[in-house]
Amino acid sequence: MTKSALQIARAAYQPKLPKALTGAVVVKEGEATQSVADQEAIKKLFPNTYGMPLIQFVEGQAQNTAEMNVGVILSGGQAPGGHNVISGLFDGIKKLNPNNKLYGFILGPGGLVDHNYKELTADIIDEYRNTGGFDIIGSGRTKLEKEEQFEKGYEILKELGIKALVIIGGDDSNTNACVLAEYYAAKNYGVQVIGCPKTIDGDLKNEMIETSFGFDTACKTYSEVIGNIERDCNSARKYWHFIKLMGRSASHIALECALQTQPNVCIISEEVEAKNMSLDDVVTSIAQAVANRAAEGNNFGIVLIPEGLIEFIPAMKALIAELNDFLAANGEEFNKIEPNKQREYIISKLSAENAAIYASLPEGVARQLSLDRDPHGNVQVSLIETEKLLSEMVGKKLAAWKAEGKFAGKFSAQHHFFGYEGRCAAPSNFDADYCYSLGYTASLLIASGKTGYMSSVRNTTAPAAEWIAGGVPITMMMNMERRHGEMKPVIQKALVKLDGAPFKAFAAQRDVWAKETAYVYPGPIQYFGPTEVCDQPTKTLQLEQAK
Repeated sequence: MTKSALQIARAAYQPKLPKALTGAVVVKEGEATQSVADQEAIKKLFPNTYGMPLIQFVEGQAQNTAEMNVGVILSGGQAPGGHNVISGLFDGIKKLNPNNKLYGFILGPGGLVDHNYKELTADIIDEYRNTGGFDIIGSGRTKLEKEEQFEKGYEILKELGIKALVIIGGDDSNTNACVLAEYYAAKNYGVQVIGCPKTIDGDLKNEMIETSFGFDTACKTYSEVIGNIERDCNSARKYWHFIKLMGRSASHIALECALQTQPNVCIISEEVEAKNMSLDDVVTSIAQAVANRAAEGNNFGIVLIPEGLIEFIPAMKALIAELNDFLAANGEEFNKIEPNKQREYIISKLSAENAAIYASLPEGVARQLSLDRDPHGNVQVSLIETEKLLSEMVGKKLAAWKAEGKFAGKFSAQHHFFGYEGRCAAPSNFDADYCYSLGYTASLLIASGKTGYMSSVRNTTAPAAEWIAGGVPITMMMNMERRHGEMKPVIQKALVKLDGAPFKAFAAQRDVWAKETAYVYPGPIQYFGPTEVCDQPTKTLQLEQAK
């Protein structure tokens, strides 16, 4: 491959490790654990991997480790740092025994089931150190949940002599890792399964998993571009920029980017839901900010919007649920209606309350809600252009206010969606170090004979040498949730806590940001230079761990 100057320079970067991992280690076991909820149900489903203790690695005496082969899978959406997890895992198992081998399964969990793999040698690994993306072996979204998949996977694991499988993924992928670990343990197959916490959305975290990898880099990438737009906005002084950010299930990205760039408005989905806000409430709050700035002569501004906002508005959630049920039962009849009459048809079939909400939506959004379905027959919420929906409705409200003499300014909107731009960026120093440590820790969990654990690295606002490495039982994070009509065990998603330090810091400043032009311009991620510039963790972590 042709390499950029940055790639060549970054290849020489040696990620930092917790001091305890730089030599021989021993396992320090903590207390037995239990799931975050539904303890009896989870225990019944995971009798072999439930209640295991927390693990911490501390300095110890060197021990001989038997030769072993390890498999690795990249699962789900990409996140910056995945290559360094694999690099750390590779270096870890090679330090344990130079004869150990690492096999990568191609294009995600499907590679395990289809027996599609390649050995990852030092030459291959060295090409991908400190780089973004998952292209070393590719990723995929195949769910490992059926017995025939587990057995098919075991066939190739047995053939290759693989003792342990490391699954690098988000909450769903690590739930699958836990199910697989339990199955192999129940069958006495002698295959360990270890998870690593990945997702730029930041919704896989708890007291033992302080942050999911990729969140740091993605937020810094988005914040750079938001800062650039803010500077353009403050230069032209004639546009309101509506910027949608990734994060369907939680608003961590929007909140972190707001803390880094200080926009005029940032919507937090969890707050909208907690306050039982309607779509009109959200629109009115933005319109009021526009009007207040216009009164000061500032007809420009920045609005940040989380991707999943629509699903957090209680009234919209009820509308979507009724639409899903109705169109699932009456899809054929609906498809026979002429396109220009479909809107009226749907309004006539919905309950009065939902019909009124549906009728109030702009034509384009109403069409997206009723036409674009996923394979399960549900509305594809991620495809709804929320940024355009809000700006159009804000524009209409301001026009009405102008007719009433309540608004004398100008309003013109620009729209942006930042998603894929952040998923494969070259990892920041924080993510490069954190991911390498996660992979290295996974190798030690394997050497310690553990299964059903997730690699854990904590104390991450301290220098890397002071980080605490260990493992947390995946069952500890699980609860029961309804999925496709059935109750299933899943890792509990971590939403933005409205009583948490990051949201409180944001809430304390947002009224000032709404009125003033208080923009911050973070600039691009820095890989070389002073540690206070290059190694800085997210504002979210700094606030959560403030001593």
